[in-house]
Amino acid sequence: MFRKKAAIQEIVREPTSGGIVFRFTKDKKDIEVLLIQDSKERWTIPKGHIEPGETAKMTARREIEEETGLKNVSVLTWLGKIHFKYRRLEKLVLMTTQIYLVQALDDHEMPMAEKWMKGIKWFSFSEALEAIEYEDIEKLMLIAKKKIRAGDY
Repeated sequence: MFRKKAAIQEIVREPTSGGIVFRFTKDKKDIEVLLIQDSKERWTIPKGHIEPGETAKMTARREIEEETGLKNVSVLTWLGKIHFKYRRLEKLVLMTTQIYLVQALDDHEMPMAEKWMKGIKWFSFSEALEAIEYEDIEKLMLIAKKKIRAGDY
């Protein structure tokens, strides 16, 4: 017998921000994208909640450092925003995530996963497109690649 879900009592808006983190390959002919694997084993980009007093751009930098350990990055340009909605008990959560193009500047800086993550890894661009779990992020990755190729950042 199925139990009926409780009615939604509240709608909560959660502004978040993150980044598509890339670096050039050693031969400078291609790019790699850094993805994190969440607790449900989905590959995604580093992102998190915008704290009071922070801009979306500041949050992207902070979350990337917290979630990947990378300190030597440059937040280059805004790529767009994506929307998620999901249910958390009796709340409907409307999440808006601002996404930035972020370049990792130090090839020797090793990314480190936070404890809650299942993994963290540099992917070739095509492998990252295959691995990413969210179609909206995939679309922004394609925009990011065009901007990188054109030097438009």
